Amino acid sequence: MKLSARITRAAARTAAGAAARTAAPLAALVLAGLTATACAPQTSQGGAPADEKSGTLRVWLFQEVDNAPKKRVVDAVVAAFEQRHEGTDVEVEYIPVDTRAQRVKAAFNDPASAPDLIEYGNTDTAGYVKDGGLADISAEFGAWAEAEDTDPAARASVTVDGKIYGAPLFVGVRALYYRTDVFDALGLTAPTSQAELIATAKKVHKARPELYGIAVGGAYTYGAMPFIWAHGGELATREGSSYKAAVNSEAARKGIAAYTSLFGDDNCPAAKCAQMGGNATVTAFASGKAAMAIGGDFSHAAVEAGAVKGKYAVVPLPGLKAGSIAPAFAGGNNLGVMKSSSHRTLTVDLMKSLAGKETQSAFFDAMGFLPTYTDVRAEAARKEPFVKPFIDTLGAGATFVPASPGWGQIDASLVLPTMFQEIVSGRKDVKTAADDAAKKMDAAFAAAG
Repeated sequence: MKLSARITRAAARTAAGAAARTAAPLAALVLAGLTATACAPQTSQGGAPADEKSGTLRVWLFQEVDNAPKKRVVDAVVAAFEQRHEGTDVEVEYIPVDTRAQRVKAAFNDPASAPDLIEYGNTDTAGYVKDGGLADISAEFGAWAEAEDTDPAARASVTVDGKIYGAPLFVGVRALYYRTDVFDALGLTAPTSQAELIATAKKVHKARPELYGIAVGGAYTYGAMPFIWAHGGELATREGSSYKAAVNSEAARKGIAAYTSLFGDDNCPAAKCAQMGGNATVTAFASGKAAMAIGGDFSHAAVEAGAVKGKYAVVPLPGLKAGSIAPAFAGGNNLGVMKSSSHRTLTVDLMKSLAGKETQSAFFDAMGFLPTYTDVRAEAARKEPFVKPFIDTLGAGATFVPASPGWGQIDASLVLPTMFQEIVSGRKDVKTAADDAAKKMDAAFAAAG
């Protein structure tokens, strides 16, 4: 199967991204990365009374637009699992992404209707843990040999207060797409630092006014985060059992200023770009309206289907120092064992089978999902050179959002997009906008406990 076909299916798995699921603005994710935290359930019926060693296991997985490749991989895993466990049947239901929040809420509140194992967006972990829906599997994860090769960002996405609440299933990350035809015509090379990126974008727009030098969006939070992290800033820092906003720290403000400097008549006019999210910036690039864009591995199909097919390349988004890579958000999905499951041991075993190295490799071959294991990813890069910049980005150290149930409220309330838009519109300066955003974030963290 060709990579473009596989990535098409991988792109469809996002409810926004983005990301990265893992791939799109925060408010839409985690489409592009699969956030249902804002709609997460508020109560749970607690743990299960037994650990039965046979019977029926119920599994909820997300339904893809083209679900056949995913189903083939899952069916093979399930068949092998049922052979290993006599007297055990596995029922897999593929649930629509857009109604997952209601389904999960009902499952948390009614164990009789709940599955044993669920797939969920990785930014939902903290909210689901607070609601009492996911089982702590720290002991089993710690004893699982394959888990030792899980990359740190993926491990962080299943970790709350030092405890493990699932297994990473796949990861998504963003890098820099650029037009090779435009760069060649103007005698430019791919930027190797953020300062060079900004300068190059403005050079392109000056020489080719009909193009955005780089398409950026005021609502593209995951495109902006690498600028904050590259400057040494953080979204929030841990304080005891909660978090405190750090988006208004000096380092974070430098990153915000760098990102918002790309909005203006010398690159991407605020009147056109302030409202754009991740999907819109990728569309601008794919349609030939931009010389550069920050897009995910899951954006490949859209670009291949656009006007720039055969005229672009991808490199990691550069950091501050020449040759460095900016930290990127690691989006993706996880598998979690429901606390209400009456088949805990069997369910953990099935989780390991579905999220293990062999299956993640099969998912990559069938759908383009990036593996969460460093060694399996290295093999994926050998198979498909296109994914190397994304794998290099992950290898350089990807980052995750604060592991707080308050993040869902911050996401749903568009706190960070509002901050960027206030700056690029000129309504507020960087410090004022960042301070106001920090107050909203602190309120959300405090309310979450």
